Amino acid sequence: MSYRVGHGYDIHRTVAGRPLVLGGIRFDSDFGLDGHSDADCVTHAICDAFLGAAGLPDIGNFFPDTDPTWQGVDSQILLKRVVQVLRENGWKPVNLDATVIAERPRISARIADMKTTLSSSTGIPTNSVGIKATTNEGIGDLGRGLAIAAHAVALIEKL
Repeated sequence: MSYRVGHGYDIHRTVAGRPLVLGGIRFDSDFGLDGHSDADCVTHAICDAFLGAAGLPDIGNFFPDTDPTWQGVDSQILLKRVVQVLRENGWKPVNLDATVIAERPRISARIADMKTTLSSSTGIPTNSVGIKATTNEGIGDLGRGLAIAAHAVALIEKL
């Protein structure tokens, strides 16, 4: 098989006193996401989508939250490493599509920036990076703004 598709999902609780980073972009916000790295749930979902497509273990296997090396790290570093692991396993990224689920902040104004950053980290052309944003319509922890989540799908091609 020369192409494979993978799906990734990530969620992090909101927390005061941390920067908010989504898709590699820092948002002006009074809260951030709780996590070991920069807690960029969009990038983490994308990492898992790529890894899953290649039949590899998930992001936690490669970057465990018990390893101080990854404390506070920029998730674009993780994504670049995932792309390297793909290549080492005979695959290359073709495209990705992610959906951010957040009540706030408004994501739409920063989508182009997110696409540019993710394109740079993956080597995928910007027009092959899809980013969408939605809310959870006030339902559950996501709807109450207690967390932000992301789903991602990715296509990889055999080298």
